[in-house]
Amino acid sequence: MKPTSIRWGSGQWTHPPVAAVERGSDLLVTAGEGSDAWRTTSYGFVHDSEHALLAPFDQDTAVEVEFTAAFSQQFDQAGIFVRVGEAHWVKAGVEFADGRPQVGAVVTDGRSDWSLAPVPDWRDRRVLIRVSRSGDALAVRAGVDGGALQLVRLVPFAPDLVAGAGPFTCAPTRAGLTVAFHAWRVTAADVGLH
Repeated sequence: MKPTSIRWGSGQWTHPPVAAVERGSDLLVTAGEGSDAWRTTSYGFVHDSEHALLAPFDQDTAVEVEFTAAFSQQFDQAGIFVRVGEAHWVKAGVEFADGRPQVGAVVTDGRSDWSLAPVPDWRDRRVLIRVSRSGDALAVRAGVDGGALQLVRLVPFAPDLVAGAGPFTCAPTRAGLTVAFHAWRVTAADVGLH
């Protein structure tokens, strides 16, 4: 399957952002203050206010999103959001946490979990996130500036689930975060994990 660009206008927002402006081939998305996606674990709250632009996510395909990780405030984030329903979703990307960019994923099926790893040299650089859907799993990969992709997470995901996927951003702790998204593509799912 040849990589195919998805038009920004063909997606549907889970929650509309403050602004979404096309500039050339980029989409500049300004997140609302306090926007986030989380369910219960450790923090005790449910946040369902992320700005995710979704299109259908079919079995045996992969979704790719590229953006610049120009983050500076606690929990600034962007990447790919995969949504089955309000209590079943995955967000994968880069999040600014504890003073540095971190690559990771939040997997939610009733309750959220969170995994992350520091990538301090990814700050202000172009990041690619790819989520492949194949068999009974999602494989999340990430890379920077056109470099090799690394496996971030393997997530159980039943093949009969109806899901949407696409770019997302959140700004849990501040106003004024604008993320430049450079690409949104669908392509063939990765052949293997290794």
